[in-house]
Amino acid sequence: MRKRIISTSLNAATLDEDWLDVGRAASVEVTSEENGYPIESALLAEGTQGWRAADSGSQIIRLIFDEPQRLSRIWLVFEENQGERTQEFVLRWSPDAGRSFREIVRQQWNFSQPDAVREVERYAVELSEVTVLELIISPDNSGGKARASLAKLRLA
Repeated sequence: MRKRIISTSLNAATLDEDWLDVGRAASVEVTSEENGYPIESALLAEGTQGWRAADSGSQIIRLIFDEPQRLSRIWLVFEENQGERTQEFVLRWSPDAGRSFREIVRQQWNFSQPDAVREVERYAVELSEVTVLELIISPDNSGGKARASLAKLRLA
């Protein structure tokens, strides 16, 4: 029998080790962003405050890969500390540079103070030849003036 003793403490560097470096692998398109909350803050490991839209209503974040990617994990984190709302997001991908899309997931989440202010989603996927990954966020299904935000998006 082969045996190793491993540490149970994981630091941020260990967790980020195998994530795709989106900054090098893709360009990003976004429908809007608030000053001080750029999309890079949600996509890059060193980002801290995340992204927030400058405008209310549905928003799109689109990653356009330089080379087709094989994806096995997607990690999304949303945070809302301003109020209560029901958000819906759609995550979809394209194998043909955006001419057609295939939906990965459509998810709703009810943000409410103080217990449900953070939504963390981890998806195990088997996607190959991904040329575009698109996240569409509808921040308030009731039609309110909420603005979309994204704390983190990581891919592997």
